[in-house]
Amino acid sequence: MKKIEAIIRKSRFDEVKEALHEVEVNFFSYWDVTGVGNEKRGHVYRGVSYSTTDIQRRYLSIVVSDSFEQRTIDAILKSAYTGNVGDGKIFVSDIKEAYRIRTKENGSESLN
Repeated sequence: MKKIEAIIRKSRFDEVKEALHEVEVNFFSYWDVTGVGNEKRGHVYRGVSYSTTDIQRRYLSIVVSDSFEQRTIDAILKSAYTGNVGDGKIFVSDIKEAYRIRTKENGSESLN
């Protein structure tokens, strides 16, 4: 099993959610986060300067079986992409075990 954590633009969340549903990833957690990015300069929009040092993002936490790892990553990469600085990051780590509390199922069985 893999844990896929993605930090994406809030404005791309609906597209990412839809892309995940299309590849049959129907359960994940998310929350709003603020982070500091690599870009050190601000942006000017219609004559107003905006700081980009504190960036509003959405953080997704997804646990999938090994067979869903690549399709989950590909769905996020495709749907979160804008081509601009600040599109986000994806982190993948191994999950040793998972349990469904209600049924006491464990392993990949607990994810469905």
